[in-house]
Amino acid sequence: MRMFVVLICNLALFSVVYGAQKQENKPQPKKQPQPAHHATKPAAHPAGGAKKMTAAPSGGQKTKAGQTSTAAYHGQKGKKSQTSTPVYHQQKAKAAQTSNAAHQTQKAKKNQTQAERQAVKAANERQTAKAAHADQVNGTGKPNQAKTENVGGQNAGKGKFAQGKPIKSQHFNLPKQPNTAKAPPVKFQQGRRIQGSQNWQGQKYAVFRNYKSEWHDRNWWHGHYGNNITFVFGAPYYWNAGYWFPAWGYNLNAYYAWDGPIYAHNRLPPDQVIANVQSALQEQGYYHGEVDGLIGPLTRGAIADYQRDRGLYTTSTIDQPTLQSLGMS
Repeated sequence: MRMFVVLICNLALFSVVYGAQKQENKPQPKKQPQPAHHATKPAAHPAGGAKKMTAAPSGGQKTKAGQTSTAAYHGQKGKKSQTSTPVYHQQKAKAAQTSNAAHQTQKAKKNQTQAERQAVKAANERQTAKAAHADQVNGTGKPNQAKTENVGGQNAGKGKFAQGKPIKSQHFNLPKQPNTAKAPPVKFQQGRRIQGSQNWQGQKYAVFRNYKSEWHDRNWWHGHYGNNITFVFGAPYYWNAGYWFPAWGYNLNAYYAWDGPIYAHNRLPPDQVIANVQSALQEQGYYHGEVDGLIGPLTRGAIADYQRDRGLYTTSTIDQPTLQSLGMS
C-alpha cells in the first residue's frame, strides 16, 4: 500500500514538473503597448485581498523624453542658426569693406599714376614750347611773336607786375665792336610793325603798338630830336617817350641787332641798359651768354622766357614792365 502511494505521488510530481516545463517552452505572446492615457488610470482590484498591480508609465516617459530631446535639439539648432547668421553677415560686411578699401586704394594709385604722367607731359610741353620759341628767333634777329592771352598777360596789360628785389644799375666795360656772329644785324623794312603788339593791352605797351620803322636822313633826325640822339657801336639811337629807337638812315652803314623800342632806364644808353638786363638774367639762370650789350637772338630768347614765367607779354625786348619786374625801375 505504501508503495502504491509513493508511486502515485511520483506520477503526480512528474506531471507537475512536465507541465511546468511545457508551459515554460510555450512561446509567449508579444505585449501590446498601452496608450498613454490608460497608464494614468488606476487598476481595479477585487476586494478579496489580491496583490496590487501598478501600471508602469514607460510609454509616456519615452514620449516626454522624446519631446524634450526634440525641443532641446531645435532650441540648440535655433541658437546656433541665430549665432551663425550675425557672424556670417558681420564677416560678409568686413569682407565687403576690405574689398572696397582695396578697390579705392588701387583707384587712388591709378589716379596718382595718371596725374604723374600728366605732370611729366605738361613739363615736356613747356620745354618743347621754349625750344620752339628759341627756334623761331631767326638769324636776322626778328622774333616771331605769339598772341598772349593768359591771365598773366591780362595782368600785364592792367599794370600789375611782380616787383623783384631792387637792383642798382651798373656801368659795364663793353667791347668797342659788336660780335656780329652772335648778334647778326637786322635789315631795314619800311613801315615794319612789331608782330603781336596789337594784342598787348595797357598804356605801357602803347609804344610797341605805335612803333613802325622809318628812314630819314641825318638832318631830319637832328631837326626832330636834336640832343636826344646817342651812338652805340657807331649806330645812332633817338630817345622818345622813355624809349630808345634806331634812327634808320642817319648812318647808311649803321649796325642794329634789334629793330624796335628799348626802354631807356635812367636815360642810360641802350648798350648799358642791355648789359644790366643780361647781368640780372644771368643771376636768375635765364641768360647764359656774355654780357656784351647786344640784344641779339640769345638775349631776346632769355628775356622772352623770363617774361612768360612772370606772366608778362612776350615782347622779347627790354620794356618798362620787364625792368619793373626785375627790380630795375
